[in-house]
Parts: sequence; C-alpha cells; structure tokens
Amino acid sequence: MDAIKTDANNYVISKLATYFPLLWLLAIPLLNVFYGLLNNGSGDVGNLMTDLDNRIPFVPVFIIPYLIWYPFIFGMFIVFFLKDRAVYYRSLIVLCAGLISCYLIYAAYQTTVPRPLMNDDGWLTGLVKFVYATDKPFNCFPSIHVLASYIVLKASYRCSFERIARTAIFIAAWSIIISTLFVKQHALLDVAGAVLLTEALVFAVKLIRFENRKTSKEARAHEL
Repeated sequence: MDAIKTDANNYVISKLATYFPLLWLLAIPLLNVFYGLLNNGSGDVGNLMTDLDNRIPFVPVFIIPYLIWYPFIFGMFIVFFLKDRAVYYRSLIVLCAGLISCYLIYAAYQTTVPRPLMNDDGWLTGLVKFVYATDKPFNCFPSIHVLASYIVLKASYRCSFERIARTAIFIAAWSIIISTLFVKQHALLDVAGAVLLTEALVFAVKLIRFENRKTSKEARAHEL
C-alpha cells in the first residue's frame, strides 16, 4: 500500500513539475512594477498626436477589447506553453525584453495623450473612466497593449492552430490594437513604435537557438 501511495505522489509531483515553467509568467507582473513607478509625467512630457489622431473618434465600446487584453495575453501564453514550448519561451523572452525596452523609453521620454471629456453616465463610459482613473495618461510611446498583442499574433503563426482559432486570435489581437486608438489611450505613433520594436526584438531573439523544427511557409512569413 505504501508503495502505491509513493508512486501516486511521485506521479502527481511529476505532473505538477511539467507546469512549473508557467511560473515564468510571473515575470510580467514583476516587471509591471516599473510601469507604475514611471507613469507620473515628471519632467518634460511630449505629445505625439497628429491631425489623423485627432480625426479618430472616441468610441467607448472599444473599452471592451481594451480590457480583454489582460486575460487574452495570459491565456494565449498558457496555450503556447501547452502546444509548443519553444514558441512559449521565445515569445516570453521577446515580451520581457519589450517591456524593459518600453520602460527605458518611458524613463527617457514621456509622452501623453489628451483624454476626451465624458458627460455620458453609461456603463461603457464608466469602464473608460475606471481605466482613466487607474492608468495615468503617460507611458504612451510605445504602447505595451500593442506590443504584447502583436507578439501573441506573430507567435500564433508558429503553432498548429485550426483556421477558425487562428482567425479568432487575429481578430482579438487587432481589436485590442485598434481599441487603444478609439479609447484615446494611445496615438498612431505609439502603435507604430510598438510594432517596430516587436519586429526588432523578434529578429534579435531569432539568434537564440531553440528546438529545430520544420515550419510551414505561412509560419516562416510570421516567424517568432
């Protein structure tokens, strides 16, 4: 009987050990501490808003995909972990490097985005007000929302998702990216800066050797 219990315990420990690498996701909230420290607008604050940004309307309904970002990012990293460890590790390295890069930029050059006046008391406007109250209008360039969403989008092409799942990820990622503009959290240059930073980091991380495996033509086009 003791031998059976020992084998059962060893099996449970072994199964749990396989999920220990998920703890590396804690690096994201740990790094996020610097976001709060830098989000104060001290010193000279720039403004990257353009005439085109001013033409983009404020649409409160986009606060929904904006807030979905949080479960979307962590959920997708868990999926990557389960489907392809190389994609999981590579993507997490890119994201952490991206966060550190963003914080260095915020420390050197703060930017802001003017927020609209809101007289509506609807629940969507209430969600926007909640975001505004918990996130000061600084730390804008580049956008971390866009950075993480774009990383997930690129990583999804490295995993064997069905077409429907891949389409859903594509729609979710771009809805989040676009939402940053329509809820006036970011400017177009913040989006462009995040995309360019991601591409640069992906190129750099490609130099790190991960598990060799053949990829489809589509995956190679979006390789992460």
